[in-house]
Amino acid sequence: MPAKIGIEKKDEFYIARCFQLALKGKGYVSPNPMVGCVIVKDNKIIGEGYHEKYGEAHAEVNAIKNATESVEGATLYVNLEPCVHYGKTPPCVDLIIESKIKRVVISTIDPNPLVNGKGIEKLKNAGIEVTVGVLEKDAKKLNEFFFKYITQGIPFVGLKIAQTIDAKIADIEGNSKWITNEQSLHYVHQLRHEYDAVLIGSRTAKLDNPNLTVRLVEGRNPYRIVLDSTLSLPLELNIFSDSNKDKTIVFTSAESFREKKEKIEKLDSLGIKVIPVKSSRKKLDLKEVLEKLAQLEIASVLVEGGGKIFTEFLKRKLADKVYVFIAPKILGKGIQSIGDIGIKSIKEIITLKDISIQNFGDDVLITGYLRTD
Repeated sequence: MPAKIGIEKKDEFYIARCFQLALKGKGYVSPNPMVGCVIVKDNKIIGEGYHEKYGEAHAEVNAIKNATESVEGATLYVNLEPCVHYGKTPPCVDLIIESKIKRVVISTIDPNPLVNGKGIEKLKNAGIEVTVGVLEKDAKKLNEFFFKYITQGIPFVGLKIAQTIDAKIADIEGNSKWITNEQSLHYVHQLRHEYDAVLIGSRTAKLDNPNLTVRLVEGRNPYRIVLDSTLSLPLELNIFSDSNKDKTIVFTSAESFREKKEKIEKLDSLGIKVIPVKSSRKKLDLKEVLEKLAQLEIASVLVEGGGKIFTEFLKRKLADKVYVFIAPKILGKGIQSIGDIGIKSIKEIITLKDISIQNFGDDVLITGYLRTD
């Protein structure tokens, strides 16, 4: 980069590179955040690294290790505050200080109570110049799963809806294969890789008998969450019988958990976890479901159906983001994607923000965030 460019622009340029590096860890580092690191000396990059896999070395460690020359007196750029605590790995702050880095540029403070400004304070106390807040909004969006999980104690929730132009997700019998096209399905598999878990209701599990894996892309298979308040789903379903069955988790009512010991034992013998939660009128308490998932270090959940589940998440204001795939098809009579969410007037309508629109062949994907104000 030319030396005459201002320091602020330089900082933004190298932090943007940190974002690019961080994204290489997408799908592999959760419940940790995605982090990239760049080390610059004499106006050139001498080291880069990113957090590659949960439990392994952090971005700063990899960047210092990959440096082509001594990092003493260099500037280190990172999109999240370096850790100051012992977790799966030693504190990054200590290594930065030992390496005699002169300046550290950080996008955003780490909201984790174990860090949350302590890393910055320790760097400053060691005589290192620290700049915080470069492209901060972008940094928080990059790690939106992590920020929600850490600050609210429940996973980030995305709703994935595939529907016709007239908002039908299946015919009256529940058949939905296939409303959207292969290109859309390919993108859904990419989303499954990025989210820690996918969630469906018992009706969707029974009618579609899905695998909920990432067959069409390279990546990790997510945890598969099924809501079955009566524990009535047959054990022959794919989610209970395929090679990934140990990544299936069943949530049921406290009543069914007490009364259906034999079914629970069978599921347990298959390596499938069954978790009881409160329920009312056969509807499981979704907030408690999310809290229990967070306890299992699941930081993000992609809800894939059906209509009653989408409706309940919206009604309870538990969804953060929606992905609506719309196929250029009209079904007429069928199952609606979203039912009654308690809105009585047009004045109460839910408006999405930060909208993006993509095309997958003839299908259109509208992605947006649910307002929390």
